[in-house]
Amino acid sequence: MRIIVVTRQVPDSNAVIKVKPDGSGIELTGVKLVMDPFDEFGIEKAVRLKESRKDVEEVVALCVGPAKAAETLRTALAIGADRAIHVEDPAVEVPNELFTAAVMAAAIKKDPKGFDLILVGKQAIDWDAGQTGPALAEYLGLPHVGAVTNLEVSEDGKNVKANRRIEGAEEIVECRLPAVITCEKGLNEVRYPTLPNLMKAKKKPMDKLAAADLPDLDMGGKTSTELVKMSPLPERPPCKMLEGEPADMARELVSLLREEAKVV
Repeated sequence: MRIIVVTRQVPDSNAVIKVKPDGSGIELTGVKLVMDPFDEFGIEKAVRLKESRKDVEEVVALCVGPAKAAETLRTALAIGADRAIHVEDPAVEVPNELFTAAVMAAAIKKDPKGFDLILVGKQAIDWDAGQTGPALAEYLGLPHVGAVTNLEVSEDGKNVKANRRIEGAEEIVECRLPAVITCEKGLNEVRYPTLPNLMKAKKKPMDKLAAADLPDLDMGGKTSTELVKMSPLPERPPCKMLEGEPADMARELVSLLREEAKVV
């Protein structure tokens, strides 16, 4: 069995995000960038499968992004991935999840041995669209199970059983491999890369690819969606403090909610 985990580099969830003055995106200068948390669940699951099964031949991490995105792949290697694939080319670095999924699919297809299990984060915490996993499955022509919180691979390595949360219940899905699985919070607890493993990660192989190396990639997909403009959220109005007796404040609060906020 061969497993590939798709990763993305995103701003840290604790970072202060500012929109560029021209509205073309967010300002990344000085912002800490990390592996998307949902992708971390995928890496951890892949490594645990390799540790617990004898039939897992290789765990590969894949990322599309600029040179700095190699840091995310090194984290994946430190957690336990065997090698990495970095697609680095300004021609494919666009804010378009559908096209990014096409780039990832082309990189996956380029591997002559193919992959049995493709793990993807449920969504990226920057764009928050959740398009990459389903689109990747479509480009690869594979079945897809989304937002998985538990994943079991059959003893013969030909099927998976996945648990996923749905409204008011939990759904159990059985699926033939190869397949694309998107990972949800609760799938596992991600290990912290140790210093020795971080050092070892520097020596693990990382293949570099550009758009020219992906013959199956249709560059026309870049225009499937377009970021028109990004705007910061409007500032919140100042807080209004009420004073007086509790009963009087309660009446005033109800009046404000009805007449000013218009929520009652």
